[in-house]
Amino acid sequence: MYAVIKTGGKQYRVTEGQSLRVEKLPGEPGQKVEFKEVLLVGGDKLKIGQPTVTGARVEAEILGQDRGPKIVIFKFRRRKNYRRKQGHRQPYTQLKITGISG
Repeated sequence: MYAVIKTGGKQYRVTEGQSLRVEKLPGEPGQKVEFKEVLLVGGDKLKIGQPTVTGARVEAEILGQDRGPKIVIFKFRRRKNYRRKQGHRQPYTQLKITGISG
């Protein structure tokens, strides 16, 4: 059984027991999270939402909160003595899918 959930402006295809990274969610490691914005539930019978499947839920457990690798933004204009350097690390939440009900 699998599902397509929407969180953080992105859509993810998830199965039970899967581990994935999503945009940062509030909560501590070990805490449970429930996604009610389920767009599709697949398995023996396919259920497609318009836009979401009514009564479907995906439960997950937070494994950790962290930040991704550093991305360097470097702006440069030749012959103008213009250089700007900026770094960014995007925060994320590591999840483990514990249950899909639909």
